[in-house]
Parts: sequence; C-alpha cells; structure tokens
Amino acid sequence: MAGSRGISPFDNPLFQTLVLLPAIGPALAAVVVTAASDGRAAINPLFKPLLQWRVGKVWLIIAISSPAVLLVAGKIVTQALGLAPTAPPQGRNIIGVAIGALVIALFSNTWEEVGWRGFALPRLQKHHSALVATLAVGVLWCLWHLPLFFWKENPMSAYPFLPWSIGTVALCFIYTWLYNSTQGSLLVVTLFHVLGNTLGAVISGVSIVALTTIYVLVAGLLVAVFGRDDLASRGRVQAG
Repeated sequence: MAGSRGISPFDNPLFQTLVLLPAIGPALAAVVVTAASDGRAAINPLFKPLLQWRVGKVWLIIAISSPAVLLVAGKIVTQALGLAPTAPPQGRNIIGVAIGALVIALFSNTWEEVGWRGFALPRLQKHHSALVATLAVGVLWCLWHLPLFFWKENPMSAYPFLPWSIGTVALCFIYTWLYNSTQGSLLVVTLFHVLGNTLGAVISGVSIVALTTIYVLVAGLLVAVFGRDDLASRGRVQAG
C-alpha cells in the first residue's frame, strides 16, 4: 500500500514480495494459534480438508458453476437498473487476464480458506449458530481486506466500501452453506473462492451494488431454507 504511493523504501520492487504475507496471513495465524493451544500434531488436520473431494458431485458442480451464475446475474441486474459497472472493461487479452487472476487466486485464496473456514468458522460454530458465526467471519474478512482500499491502482481501491462490505458478509453465507453441507470440505469452498475471483476479473460490466443485491438475496434464501442454526441440512461443522 505504501509502495503504491511512492513512499520509500516500500516502492522498491523487492518489497512487492511482501504482498504474499497478507495472502498467507489467515493460514499462518491459524497454524500459530493451533500449535500453541493444541500442539504441532493438530496442524496437519487444518490442511487435510483441502483434499476432501469425496463430497458428492453436486457440490463440486455448484462450487465450479455458481461463481459464473452469480456474476452473470449481477451483470443482468446492472444492465436492468442502469447501474455503472464498478470495474472498467478488460482488454482484448482475456486469456492472459484469466491466467493471471487464476494464479493470484490460487496463491492467496487457498490460504484464506484455511484460516477463515478451516479454522475460524468451526470454532465459532461450536458455541454459536451458523448465522452468528458467519456474520463474525464476514466482518473479520471485511476488515482484513480494508488495506486494499488504500492501495493505489489496486482494483479494489475503486470499490464503494459500504456496498462491498455488505456483499462480502452476505457472500460468507454461501461459503458457510457450502462448508457445512460438505462436512467441512475446504476443497469445495476454495474452488468457489478461486473461480469467483478469477471470473470476476474476466466478466466485466458488473456493478458492486448489483452483485451485493444478488448476494443478499441468496443469503436470505439460504437462511430461510436451511435455518439460522446450521445453514445446511446435515448440521453445522464444529471444532472438536
């Protein structure tokens, strides 16, 4: 953030490597806290759910397809209401943009999920309903992204913070639904996260306000159908 504003010595290219630290921050924090409280033997179970693929084909299909569905729905609402798209249209090199976004998402979103859904969510759900736990994770997730809004030339610096924050918290309900419905599969929520960010860089013409509207409607539907206690038909995942 400081480097983007020409503040020395953070404008040195060597400091750009430090951008990886926030990406692995949630996972690193989870590892440190787990090792301190439960011992080193408890660290491996934090990462094991990343390979939990025996969840039923329907959940893998939902995780892979729903990011595109949500973004297209947001684009339709944007056009229907005459809203201004938040991000400018991408150039002609869509494949290059997609590959770049995918690489960044794989290196960052995977470790986010270890921290947010793999560590924080099941521990919060042990003492609270899925609804309360999701709201807590959502608020923390918003605050964790806050520095990006002050990072000059970062795409998120152009986002309207309040609508984005509401949409992010609402989006967490979809994550919780996927996580609890698959009995804690980080693979499913990571696929959803990675593809959501990748396609978000490719599918232009979407307003944050429109996308937030979609997220809020979906979140409300999930709570109405599956209930606030578990947000899933199989019961919420709780830390042991």
